[in-house]
This record gives sequence, structure tokens and C-alpha cells, in this order.
Amino acid sequence: MSLKPLFILPLLAAPVLATPVLAGSLDSTPVEQRPAAPVVSVAPPAASTDWTGASLGLQLGSGTSEYDENEGGGVYGLRGTYDRDYGDWVAGGVLDYQGTDLELDDGSNMDSMAKLGGRLGYDRGNALYYGSAGYAHATTDDSDSSDGYFVGVGVETYVAPNVTLNGEVSYNVFEDFDDTDLEVGATTATLGVNYRF
Repeated sequence: MSLKPLFILPLLAAPVLATPVLAGSLDSTPVEQRPAAPVVSVAPPAASTDWTGASLGLQLGSGTSEYDENEGGGVYGLRGTYDRDYGDWVAGGVLDYQGTDLELDDGSNMDSMAKLGGRLGYDRGNALYYGSAGYAHATTDDSDSSDGYFVGVGVETYVAPNVTLNGEVSYNVFEDFDDTDLEVGATTATLGVNYRF
């Protein structure tokens, strides 16, 4: 028996035995795709509004004095402000004139109030939250008058590029109507529309 076929047999069997090792496609194995992380959209901060400048506005509301036996009276008038924006804070001055019809202790009515004061506010972009205080002067339908003071709180907000709306509650004190002992405390609540220059 010749040994030559025995040597050839392993050579012929090698490719068959190696097949499991080389089995499979020559293409690269696909990589499993992970789902992409969702993109989170972060809203930009509210645009800051510059409150520096003057404004002129109209007011309408109601008021009551400590002597009103009914539901109080109407309040209407003009308001002017000048403000300076310091970033988060706004400081300025306010001048307003209000016609009123509030009852007083002696049977007369408060006819008008004029106010001059300052205000300090917190800037929240398109909205300004503020407090105000200062000098006030009132007259009656009997031509009496009294000096006094006022304190108030309010909010003003932009509704158009140069137009704001505001709401304000104010407490007004008058202690001396033409050297009488008449002392009056009056609360007013007004809504206003303003044009800012």
C-alpha cells in the first residue's frame, strides 16, 4: 500500500475542517443602532425691556373714603412718569391728577387729588412690579384743600412696543382741610393705559 494517498488525505480534509472557522459572510457585522437621545429645546430667557423714559397715560377706577356710606365714588385722571432702568430695578418719578367724588365727614365731597412722588420697581422683562409714595394734595367741592401723602403698589406691563397697561392701589391721607380737624383716609384703585416715549 502506498503512503502517498495518506499524505494527500489530510491536505484534502483541511479546507473542510476549517470551514466552521471561516464560515459567515465577509461583510462586516452590522452594529446595532441605539436610539438617538431626544433633543430638548430650552426656551431662551424673556427678553429684557428697557423701561428708561417718560410716559403719559389715562386712569379710570374707583375709590372710597372712611366716611363713604355708599359704595364710594369714581376716580379718573391723567398720569405722567419718568423712569430709569438699572437692570433688575427701575426707579423713577410719578405725577398724576385725579378727579374724584368721595364723601367727607362734613357733608362735602373730595373733588380732586394731585400727587407727586417716586416709585421703585422690580423689572421682570415686559412687566414692572412697583411701589410708590410721596406728596398729595386734595381739594373739596367747597374749595377747601389739604396737604397729605400717599403710598401705593402696582404693576405695569407692555401690550405693544410703546403702550403699557397698569393697575394700582393707593392709600391717601389728608390731615388738615383749611385748618379744620378733618382727617381723611381714602383708598383708590385704578387701571390705566400709557404711551411710553
